[in-house]
Amino acid sequence: MVAFGKKLRESQIQEWQGYYLDYKLMKKKLNRYTQQIEVGTQNRHLVLKDFSILLDSEIEKIVMFLLQQQGVLASKLLNLGEQYDSVLQQVDEAKIPELQEAYRSVGRDLLRILSFVEMNAIGLRKILKKFDKRFGYRFTDYYVKTRANHPYSQLRQVCKQVGVGAVVGAISRNLADLQDFQQHYGNYISIYDQPAFSHPDPVLDSIRAAVNRLSNSTSFLHYLGKHALLMGDDLQSPSEDHADDGRYHFMSLLLNLANTFLYMINTYIIVPTADNYSMTLGAAATVCGVVIGSMAVAQVFSSVYFSAWSNRSYMRPLVFSSIILLVGNTLYALAYDLNSISVLLIGRLFCGLGSARAVNRRYISDCVPLKLRMQASAGFVSAGALGMACGPALACLLQTNFKIYKLTFNEDTLPGWIMALAWLIYLLWLSISFKEPSHVTTENIVPRESNSGKIVNISVENGPTQPLLSNSKAKQKYGDGDTDCDDAEEDPAEIQKPVNSIVSAYRLLTPSVKVQLYIYFMLKYAMEIVLAESSVITGYYFIWSTSSVAIFLACLGLTVLPVNVVVGSYISNMFEERQVLLASEILVCIGILLSFHVLIPYSVPQYVSSALITFVSAEVLEGVNLSLLSRVMSSRLSRGTYNGGLLSTEAGTLARVIADGTITLAGFWGESKLLNTTLVPALFICVSSIVATCFTYNSLY
Repeated sequence: MVAFGKKLRESQIQEWQGYYLDYKLMKKKLNRYTQQIEVGTQNRHLVLKDFSILLDSEIEKIVMFLLQQQGVLASKLLNLGEQYDSVLQQVDEAKIPELQEAYRSVGRDLLRILSFVEMNAIGLRKILKKFDKRFGYRFTDYYVKTRANHPYSQLRQVCKQVGVGAVVGAISRNLADLQDFQQHYGNYISIYDQPAFSHPDPVLDSIRAAVNRLSNSTSFLHYLGKHALLMGDDLQSPSEDHADDGRYHFMSLLLNLANTFLYMINTYIIVPTADNYSMTLGAAATVCGVVIGSMAVAQVFSSVYFSAWSNRSYMRPLVFSSIILLVGNTLYALAYDLNSISVLLIGRLFCGLGSARAVNRRYISDCVPLKLRMQASAGFVSAGALGMACGPALACLLQTNFKIYKLTFNEDTLPGWIMALAWLIYLLWLSISFKEPSHVTTENIVPRESNSGKIVNISVENGPTQPLLSNSKAKQKYGDGDTDCDDAEEDPAEIQKPVNSIVSAYRLLTPSVKVQLYIYFMLKYAMEIVLAESSVITGYYFIWSTSSVAIFLACLGLTVLPVNVVVGSYISNMFEERQVLLASEILVCIGILLSFHVLIPYSVPQYVSSALITFVSAEVLEGVNLSLLSRVMSSRLSRGTYNGGLLSTEAGTLARVIADGTITLAGFWGESKLLNTTLVPALFICVSSIVATCFTYNSLY
């Protein structure tokens, strides 16, 4: 692995070297602080003051140079504007190509500035993270809060590229106008009037991509892809991407997406009928919580072994998954004629043991080229969302009852038979079309930090949260400041590979990461309560039929993609992700509060509107939560068995298990108290997640 400090030097624009963040100097400072604190010659408050002054000085240097370069570009654009007016007045078409090339040249200069800003922003976030991890302070929280929110903030110039937009707009407008003037002479069309007539320029595309990276602007595709929690690498080289090209196979990717789609159908196809099936086999209706949740219980374990298995193979775990799901669904269907609730639960446990979502995610992360990874990630999320909607919708179509020999086919058993057949067909397709890629042992791949780095939630006012380093071998461990080991706070031998145990993974979880995982737990808990108890609640209060419940759940599922279109294309570009995160949590809380049955008779409008608010808000929350999680999570969790995707999956699966168990336990108090009993813990978890978010809010910068 090439450490970030070395990559920073290699990526610098040579003539601007003296104006970049002095990353090496600040690393030397950290090492010196460590040694001084150990021998008692330095006070921790003086360390904070000294490092703050150094950062302020470095940021001011960057910002002053940035403003100077923006002034140079503005001067060039003014001169080009005069030439532009002259060309229009003289109607000299021969000079248009020359003028266009001049604007493109300014665009290329702007790209250099954007690259300068991006590299400094990454370096700043990394050194702040390194300070927090080295000393255990809440320094980042303090520094960002005091600097970013100040009216004369220079930090915003680095992290938010303030002022660049005007230059981007001038270049974009003039290039597009010149092109339209040339092609539609006598019928001038401005980009502000009819942007559809504008012809994209490669330089403009590059500028937009660079600005989007800096401003965290998103499109629907980009936003949706974040749900897959595939953590990106800093400065990935073209050679690394070409390595992915050799392992990529479109049909294999399609089979992974099909596996995700079928598994989500398998999860939710039984939800509308689980209560009725339980009663048919002699159990209470609320046992549906155990029936639905048993799949999630098994998934807690299957996620780990499938993630480990995918280090060696992709096809074999997918084949195993298909066989296990075929058996599980067959047992689920046979439970009716065997009149055995045990067989029913065993069948669902088998289905959970066949969950290969870890393999699907790892295939995209390891085998899909970087240029296609966002589309593949969005496809992964879309496949899951469509499967979630199709499951209940399919259950709605299975309202029949007939026998073939001694086998019964009705609304309870047909979900099992249909899914068994689907997995059999999938297994045949898999054996014919899947291509096992040349496998690289990902346990030995060295991950790098995500672009945004990681910001830890600790505050200066409260002092350290743990003792300062007291290792007598600090100089050996941290070096003399000339080394490029960017994770010097860890054993150099350990940073060469991803974590190899759940305990090691837990040690890498900072307060910010823990809060984001807790939020993910909360939203999955709230969604599972809404979905899993819907058949019991609507049957008790409104006497809904299975078809009505199925249609209601299908409609909820169908909101996923439209909501992501709105959030990804508009809301995420208007507000910061942390603002959307907090607002979504509050809306989930409001949805839960509106769901309670208190005094007045419980009505369909109250139930439907509260469920819709809770579900949609949780869906919005999931997108921004996973996006922020990928930013604050350690790079060592980007690959390997115990990766960030596995941790989030385990948190969400555990939430579903507890929610389904809560439904069954609440059934002991009777169906009349089921609703409020299950909503109380959901409300408590939601409120506590809001409080935790407020405490870590500034660390999500």
